[in-house]
Amino acid sequence: MKDPVKRRYVYLMLSIFGGIGLSIVLFFVVYRFKGVGDAVNKLGSILAPFAYGGVVAYLLRPLCNLYEGLLRKHLPKKLQKLSNGLAVGLSMISGLLIVYALIIMIAPQLFSSIQTLWLSLPDKISKLYAWAMATFGEDEKLVSLFNTIYNTVNTDLQNWANNTLAPYVSSVVSIVSGVGSSVWKVLMFLYNLLIGLIVAVYLLFSRKKFARQSVLIIRSALKPKWAELLLDEVAFIDRMFGGFIDGKILDSAIIGVLCYIGCTILRFPNALLVSAVVGITNVIPFFGPIIGAVPSTLLILIESPIKALWFVIFVLALQQLDGNVIGPKILGDRTGLSSFWVLFTIILFGGLWGVFGMVIGVPLFGVIYDTVKKLVRRGLDRKGQIEVWEKYKADYPDDEPKKT
Repeated sequence: MKDPVKRRYVYLMLSIFGGIGLSIVLFFVVYRFKGVGDAVNKLGSILAPFAYGGVVAYLLRPLCNLYEGLLRKHLPKKLQKLSNGLAVGLSMISGLLIVYALIIMIAPQLFSSIQTLWLSLPDKISKLYAWAMATFGEDEKLVSLFNTIYNTVNTDLQNWANNTLAPYVSSVVSIVSGVGSSVWKVLMFLYNLLIGLIVAVYLLFSRKKFARQSVLIIRSALKPKWAELLLDEVAFIDRMFGGFIDGKILDSAIIGVLCYIGCTILRFPNALLVSAVVGITNVIPFFGPIIGAVPSTLLILIESPIKALWFVIFVLALQQLDGNVIGPKILGDRTGLSSFWVLFTIILFGGLWGVFGMVIGVPLFGVIYDTVKKLVRRGLDRKGQIEVWEKYKADYPDDEPKKT
């Protein structure tokens, strides 16, 4: 390879993919050998507050930058030095107030809806069965199907109560032990979260300094062109992850609020519970609306089959609004991935890491996809076939992440 710049770029990309491959190997090594796995788990539990703090700081960073910009414009010159500290304090307070407001507004009604639904579930199932018999009673096949479903549900509920609930009720010691263990886990989580919030304050306050230090390390370790290449890639990854995650959270919050307003106007039962499910699951790309709509429809179906039908129509309209208006306005096309690759990514990373993988997998695969495209372009350029790439770009101009 004669061109040293191209050679360095290829070596850099190979290093990135080599690092990913090494990470996969280490993953299997860690979970293959119990001693190593225990040590890593111990280290992970120790560093958990820093992980929480890093996530909080990353999510609040755009808000912190916004506050700092506003303060620098309006504060006198003598107080300019305080703008960063005030911005950190305001962003932390804003984040805590948002979480507190959500808990105060949603939690009591959410628990009340769940409790009411659970207590009235047998009666609701009986009424639903009676409605089905009255509506479709003349069709013997449907009657047989409804009887089978009804008897199965009743049998399953009775078996659960007798075989699962009763032993827990009778075994007081087991319950106390379980509660004690759960309380300890909750306390440890709260402790890690509290330390994480303190870590987040330090990270936000020194975010520019840490960024500059990272740049200095990269520039000191690599040659200028290679360092610039790596810094460009890091900036791209930051735009991909930060823009996608922040935008998806905002988009889902708007959908949850609109769903609650619509459910309240249309007088759907359990409006808050249903809206919370729809809003939270909307964070998951592609499958999120389906995952949220199915249990929400079942909740309303227990109350009223007709309202359940109207709810399905309402959710479909809401998702069309999100997919064609709200989502594109907030997110744009940040990943540059087609629907096929989004589906592939969600199935792959969802299978590996669950719900977390479904959310984080799309921007992660977007970075991998962009890296492969750059390698392909470099390869075609090296072989004197760049016109093939240009023709591809002309035919598929949408195959590129947008900076919005």
